[in-house]
Amino acid sequence: MSKEPFPASATSARVVAEAEALAPVLAGRRAETEDLTHYAEDVHEAFRKAGFYRILVPRRYGGLELGMDTFLRVVLTLTRACPSTGWMYCLGHAHAHAVATLFPQRAQDEVFTGGDFICPATVVPSGTVERADGGWMLNGVWNYCSGAPYATHFMGHTLAPTPDGGPPEPLLFVAPRSTWKRLDDWGTSLGLRGSGSHSIAISGGFVPDRLTLNGHLSRLTVTGGTPGLRLHGNPEYGGGPFSVMIMEDAVLALGMAQGALDAYEELMAARTAPFSAGVPRIEDPDHQLWYGEAAALIATGEAAFRDVVRQWLDACAEGPAAFTPERELRIALICREVVELCWRAVEGRLFPTAGSSSVRRGQHIERVWRDLSMLHSHAGVAVFLSTIAKREYTKARFGVG
Repeated sequence: MSKEPFPASATSARVVAEAEALAPVLAGRRAETEDLTHYAEDVHEAFRKAGFYRILVPRRYGGLELGMDTFLRVVLTLTRACPSTGWMYCLGHAHAHAVATLFPQRAQDEVFTGGDFICPATVVPSGTVERADGGWMLNGVWNYCSGAPYATHFMGHTLAPTPDGGPPEPLLFVAPRSTWKRLDDWGTSLGLRGSGSHSIAISGGFVPDRLTLNGHLSRLTVTGGTPGLRLHGNPEYGGGPFSVMIMEDAVLALGMAQGALDAYEELMAARTAPFSAGVPRIEDPDHQLWYGEAAALIATGEAAFRDVVRQWLDACAEGPAAFTPERELRIALICREVVELCWRAVEGRLFPTAGSSSVRRGQHIERVWRDLSMLHSHAGVAVFLSTIAKREYTKARFGVG
């Protein structure tokens, strides 16, 4: 069933400290990460040794089971140092929570057998699927699979035929590494060039029924209880995976914005203000204003994010029934505001006032602007959170069908 448990000394504090110790190394290798299109093998090995790929894996399977709060703190730290690295790690490991929550024991026994778990996921149904004995035969290409380079599994969606011959419906599946290959097609986007968001191709790949669920990850409800809560007894494995997906957007935006503010602070101390006869930026009223405005926006985003994590953990403690559509959508909308606050700080304050020499290719603020632009244009943020989620929350709040 499980391998030897991870050492008992691997506490949340120790794991977060490991991330903080690695941060300067990651910061110094941002250009390399973009050139490689993913973080390097030795970084991956450092993450593995630190236990990062076991944070959300249940202890039953040799995982650390340190919880969502610890995972998000690690993501925030890594993203602040290198946005591409934080993105790739986050979207590679986060789905351990969905598997540990939603899938039955037989599936978890199989999926978590290696201890470490890296599983990129996509939400757009793709490919074709045919019924096979005891499962499904998959063919197709799934794009934007962040975390693919070192992945142990892949979580995707396709549209499967229904027994009654009606319109096809979403099918969620987890495909082991042996069933797919990674395409060399990432690295030319505006930002997040080092996020390992390659496409995954499956040709005649068989996925057994036990590794599939009917429905879309964003729509699967936990209010009636979950296999993970019954199996592991941990309230967090009864928490809504949909709101976890949205918290990922928020923590990534926050980490990027904090990194941009770090870079701006260095410029404040090292540069003079233009049109000022050599006045240091820290003494320049305009730069003082711009820095203060950006810092306030980011600090407000951080405060909102910390509270939304608390709200999610409170709901877990109350039990799966607490994860109503209204409650999850309220969490989603708060996360959307976190993203917007961070975008306003970077796009409206830091990037335009840093100076042209500071936004050349490879400079930290330039890179964050590109990376955060990619996040801000992501369909989940630009379309779902900005429009659909607001309407759905209002309908849920007032009981409108």
